[in-house]
Amino acid sequence: MTAEALRAKLIRNIDDVEFDVATRAPLYDGGRSAPVIGPRVAGAAARRLGAGIDILPPGKRSCPYHLHHAQEEMFVILEGSGTLRVAGEMIAIRAGDVIDIPPGPEYPHQIINTSDAPLKYLSISTQEYPEVCEYPDSGKYLAFSRPFGPLLDRGRMHRPDTSLDYWDGEP
Repeated sequence: MTAEALRAKLIRNIDDVEFDVATRAPLYDGGRSAPVIGPRVAGAAARRLGAGIDILPPGKRSCPYHLHHAQEEMFVILEGSGTLRVAGEMIAIRAGDVIDIPPGPEYPHQIINTSDAPLKYLSISTQEYPEVCEYPDSGKYLAFSRPFGPLLDRGRMHRPDTSLDYWDGEP
């Protein structure tokens, strides 16, 4: 394989990715996120490791408070500061912090930008499937079995008695 072909398969630059804008006013409105490596990135070699870049505006939350049953996550704070809501606690985070979130019910988590500047971070995770995520604030769970496409297209959101919309019950 040529150096050019290897570069195309193995290397991504976070300054060159196309961002998706997640909109869910008022708390989740305006966040930008983009996959960088992993099974969701066309042409990427990684299959069991995924990474994305996130830019969270001031006063916003990254996603609903949740926990994973299979995947382990790591967040590398590149710029800014904020708060990690984890296991019922609020912990200050800042540029240079590396956060490890193991799977399991002990570590529900959420990143919140409590500052007045954007919060930029890498989201890294194992890509283990099937996966079940639980959302303690709203009593939901999301079950999915494949890494393809946007999160909302990969599985079904439920409560024990019914199928729900991803944002149902979130503030």
